[in-house]
Amino acid sequence: MVQRLYFRNFEFSGLSHLKLKRLFVLPRSPVTTEHPVLPSTDLPISIATPKLLVVVATYNEIDSLPRLVIQIDQRLPEADILVIDDASPDGTGNWCEEVADKYPQLSVMHRAGKLGLGSAAIEGFQWAAQRDYDLIATMDADLSHAPESLVQMHEKMRSPDFGKVGVMIGSRYVKGGGTEGWPLSRRVASKIVNAFARFWLRLKTKDNSGAFRIYRSEALADLDVSSVRSSDYAYLEEILWRLNKNGVRMAEHPIVFRNRELGRSKTSPILGVKVFWQILRMGFGRW
Repeated sequence: MVQRLYFRNFEFSGLSHLKLKRLFVLPRSPVTTEHPVLPSTDLPISIATPKLLVVVATYNEIDSLPRLVIQIDQRLPEADILVIDDASPDGTGNWCEEVADKYPQLSVMHRAGKLGLGSAAIEGFQWAAQRDYDLIATMDADLSHAPESLVQMHEKMRSPDFGKVGVMIGSRYVKGGGTEGWPLSRRVASKIVNAFARFWLRLKTKDNSGAFRIYRSEALADLDVSSVRSSDYAYLEEILWRLNKNGVRMAEHPIVFRNRELGRSKTSPILGVKVFWQILRMGFGRW
């Protein structure tokens, strides 16, 4: 359980001052994994029962976040949850404080406004590093990512077979994965973006634009967060791109992404164009 910490009137002043420090270094030993998709430097296995933090970025998710917290609590009671709320007008952040006594594993960080998903992920990584978490999961608040899949991904990251994998990606585009409730236009656009990122950024993973992931703290330790420039959806490709350059091993677990039933989607054609442009610049080395 983590101590409940509340951040009010948080002022975000950029990422240039943030850099995750290596939490610890253990002697490296060659371990062969069955399912890594990238050759990499070795990562030490943390501990038999790793300490897990689930980071959820929110903006107007009062309809779905309570259900998500309940489901995570039921399936992974040992996990702690950090909600990073961008001053939701619907009271999402306030709800977290109201239920603090009922869910002592739930903490909330209040930010001053809509600062972007990318910066929220970085803030979550830093928060986790300061509290010595071994595994950091990121997932959407709108119930598109099933907590059952989180349990399965967590079990894999605890398994010796995946002990050297630094990132477990919840993947829509490996065997057994898929989407539900998406119109044809969104399915086509998503596959094009992922194929482009795979080719242009030399990634071997098939789902590079999904936010459902579990990172090992050792993998993030060498990530220079001040260099992560994407504040919108392109941060997902950028983090994998930078981890790949660091030689971090990655694996994919099949998930079914379900279109949100509550609230409004944050995606738009303009955001899609921005993601393409930023990936293009990354590949040219201008990012």
